[in-house]
Amino acid sequence: MPLHCVAPGGLAALRDRLAPEAAGFLEASGFEARPQEVRLLPGGGGVAGAVLGLGEAEPTVWSFGGLANALPAGSTWRLADPAHGADAVLGWALGAYRYGRFKPAGRAPARLVPPPGTERAQHTAAAILRVRDLVNTPPNLLGPAELAWAAQDLAARHGGRCTIVEGAALEEGFPALAAVGQASPRTPRVAILEWGRPEAPLVALCGKGVCFDSGGLDLKPAAGMLRMKKDMGGAALVLGVAELVMRLGLPVRLLVLVGAVENAVAGNAFRPLDVLRTRAGLTVEIGNTDAEGRLVLADLLAFAAEREPELLVDCATLTGAARVALGPDLPALMTPDDALAAVLSAAGDLAADPVWRLPLHGGYDSWLDSAVADLNNVSSRPMAGAIIGGLFLRRFVPGAMRWAHLDVYAWNDNNRPGRPEGGEAQALRALVGAIETLFGGIPGPGR
Repeated sequence: MPLHCVAPGGLAALRDRLAPEAAGFLEASGFEARPQEVRLLPGGGGVAGAVLGLGEAEPTVWSFGGLANALPAGSTWRLADPAHGADAVLGWALGAYRYGRFKPAGRAPARLVPPPGTERAQHTAAAILRVRDLVNTPPNLLGPAELAWAAQDLAARHGGRCTIVEGAALEEGFPALAAVGQASPRTPRVAILEWGRPEAPLVALCGKGVCFDSGGLDLKPAAGMLRMKKDMGGAALVLGVAELVMRLGLPVRLLVLVGAVENAVAGNAFRPLDVLRTRAGLTVEIGNTDAEGRLVLADLLAFAAEREPELLVDCATLTGAARVALGPDLPALMTPDDALAAVLSAAGDLAADPVWRLPLHGGYDSWLDSAVADLNNVSSRPMAGAIIGGLFLRRFVPGAMRWAHLDVYAWNDNNRPGRPEGGEAQALRALVGAIETLFGGIPGPGR
C-alpha cells in the first residue's frame, strides 16, 4: 500500500492527488501533518494507504521511526514519493527493532519495501542492529570470549582477519588490561581485527569491552550496577563502525581493537593503591578500581599508536560525568584537533547522530598526579570527571597523532520513535561519515 509523507505546507496538494474518498476523510479527520501523526486512508472497502505527518522542520531518520508500530501489524508498504527514501528505510528499520532472543515481540511490525538507491541505509541499519544486539545481550551470555568471537565472526564475514590475544601474551602485551580482568573466571582478551588493502590509509578504532562492571573492589551500589552489561558499548560501537565501513567498501585500512574483560571481585582483584604498568611504559596508581575502562583503553591506544594510523579513535562508556554534563543522547567528543572535531561534529549533525565537544583542558592535567607512579587513574578532585578521563587517555597517544575520544552512553532509557529502550549505537553514523569525509573524497570541514 502507498505511504504518503507530507509537511503541513503540502497538505492541500496531497488532497488534490488523492481519491475523493481518501481526500475527504483526511480533511474531515483533522489531520494536520504534525510530526509522527499517522492516518490510514479508506478505499475499496478497506485500507487504501496511509499518510505520515513530517511537521515543519526538515525530516530526519527519526521522523520515520514510529511507522513500523503505528501502521497495522504485518502490513506491507511502499513510499508514494521516494524523496526521503534513505531516511525512511533507516528510521523504519530502527523503529522495528526489538531484542527478541528470550521474549518474542507482541506484534509483527509493519514492513517497508525499500525503494531503489537505499542500499546504504540498509547497510547502516544492519550495522546498528548488530550493535544493539550485542549491548542488549545478558551478561551471562556475553563475556569476554563471546565479545571476542563477535569480532572474529565480523572479520570472517567481510574478508578480514582477527587475532585473539590472551593468557601470558596478554599479560605481557596489555598488562593494565590484563590486571582489570584478572579477578574474573571469564578471562580477559584482546581481539585485533584487520581489514583493507595495505596501501590504504590506516584507521584505528579502540573499544572498551567491559562485559560487566561490578566496580571491582570499589564496588558499585546496586543501582549503579543495574545496567552494567552495557559497559561494553564502546566495543560494540567500534565493531558496528567497522561493519559499516566494510559493507560500504570505504577506501581505508582498518585496525579494530576490542579490549574484552570483566571487572569482577575476587581475592586476586586489583586493588586501590596498586601500581600497574602499561604497554606504553607509564605506571598508573589505582585511585579507584571502578575507573577501569581507561586502563583497558590505555593499552589499546598504545598498541594502535605503534602502527602509526592516520586516524585513531577510542569509544567507551567511560564516565557518568559525561552524562551529567550532556545527558543520555549526546556523546562527549574530546580531541586536541580542531579540524577533526569539526569533521566529526558536521558528520553527526548531517546524520542526526550528534556529538558534542568537551575541552581537553590542560590546566587539569596535574589532577592526575601521583606521588608513587607516573599518574593516577582518577582525579584528586570530584569535578570535571569526563574531561579527566580524556586527559588520562591523551597520555597514551603521541602528541602529533590525529586522535579523538568518544564517551558514549550506548543506551536508550525509554521508548521513542526509532529508538526502543535498550542498547544503542550512538555516534556510529557520525564516525562513518567522518571517515568518508577524511578519506573517501567527500568534502567537509577541515579537509
